[in-house]
Amino acid sequence: MELVVKSVSPETLKTATLVVAVGEGRKLGAAARQIDELSGGAISAVLKRGDLAGKVGQSLLLHSLPNLKAERVLLVGVGKDEELGDRPFRKIIAGVLNTLKGLGGSDAVLALDEIIVKGRDSYGKTRLLAETLVDGEYTFDQFKSQKAEPRALKKVTLVTIKAAQAEVQRAVNHATAIANGMAFTRNLGNLPPNICHPTFLGEQAKDLGKEFKDLKVEVLDEKKIKSLGMGSFYAVGQGSAQPPRLIVMQYNGGKKSEKPYALVGKGITFDTGGISLKPGAGMDEMKYDMGGAASVFGTLRAVLELKLPINLVCILACAENMPSGNASRPGDIVTTMSGQTVEILNTDAEGRLVLCDALTYSERFKPQAVIDIATLTGACVVALGAHTSGLLGNNDELIGQLLSAGQTADDRAWQLPLFDEYQEQLDSPFADIANIGGPKAGTITAACFLSRFTKNLNWAHLDIAGTAWTSGGKDKGATGRPVPLLTQYLLDRAKA
Repeated sequence: MELVVKSVSPETLKTATLVVAVGEGRKLGAAARQIDELSGGAISAVLKRGDLAGKVGQSLLLHSLPNLKAERVLLVGVGKDEELGDRPFRKIIAGVLNTLKGLGGSDAVLALDEIIVKGRDSYGKTRLLAETLVDGEYTFDQFKSQKAEPRALKKVTLVTIKAAQAEVQRAVNHATAIANGMAFTRNLGNLPPNICHPTFLGEQAKDLGKEFKDLKVEVLDEKKIKSLGMGSFYAVGQGSAQPPRLIVMQYNGGKKSEKPYALVGKGITFDTGGISLKPGAGMDEMKYDMGGAASVFGTLRAVLELKLPINLVCILACAENMPSGNASRPGDIVTTMSGQTVEILNTDAEGRLVLCDALTYSERFKPQAVIDIATLTGACVVALGAHTSGLLGNNDELIGQLLSAGQTADDRAWQLPLFDEYQEQLDSPFADIANIGGPKAGTITAACFLSRFTKNLNWAHLDIAGTAWTSGGKDKGATGRPVPLLTQYLLDRAKA
């Protein structure tokens, strides 16, 4: 879908569908009033009949209004200005898109610039609108013999005032890149595990490097992983016929003297639990245990598309966790790249085992900050559900920056504590550290484990177990989160 920004009177545009706002109490917005006057009170007459009250979620399609170039006019209810937040605004735009998809027109004009969204300026409001439109076009039918019918809608024009046009265009540019990144992330997450394995992800990285010439890509195989001393990472993948891969992607869009930011993604392309085998019900969804790596891919793609003036290194620890005669066992002790030893008490706590070595590896780039992203714990789903990502770390400034970015992007995170008392749950009588800390505070003890490997780093950890995937039913699939949050964090650092 092409998004175009124009500063014109909406009634002057020839279009298949013109979309205007009606507030609660049948209050006409400025654009709706102009159209009402031009059409001889056609909108007022309809509202007087009680066909639309203007509440959020309501809509009414009018055909062939007199004196208009638009073939149809779609009235959308926007409620009361002072009550409209991010979520209802997104619902309004999603509803508009669904209506437009069902029509035959190839284009539409949205004259919704006058809508007031709490706490958002023209840029912030347009970002939400444009992301919702572009992401709402996403489909995944690669493996269906019957493909989705091509949609008629090809172009949407956003009408704004001249003074706001530059900011609205900037928002559209950012939103389009973010939505494209989300689509990349969703595609990877939705792919079946017999196709999307560690070697495949390495190939995806190389393809990205061919598409964007300013991206340097290195894919380390199992021999290199072992030679680096990544005993923890290697142990996770040793039970699978699919060999592990450490994918390193570097983008240098900033000054050579500037230290990079680092994103580290958990890339478990299928998680059976290993010897600590998971229950069979719902195990098919464990193909999305590479959601952290997928979100790093998507964020990197957005950064490359926007050509942000920053330096960024992306490290993906990719493996398949399978039970076999070669698999690691509960009770095994492995030596990490940092030299610390880990007693593996549960092979299903494998994400932290690959991440700890990847985090140690990130030190060689001397990053300003490191953020790891992982579908790490079911405990995070219990604590925060599917709406909010868990956030922990060792640097208050970095935590604050990520929380702020989440608010701006409407892709929120919530900080959980990382108190020293929790560290005691990881004590092992046989090794430096155990890989689980018992049934209590599972999300926190997982982050405590990672914190043992980030003492030399400004580090934050995002647990996206609840937010990266919609579970169950016909709507299950990858969400593309937290690409908006991560991209916003980098936009803020680049001051773009």
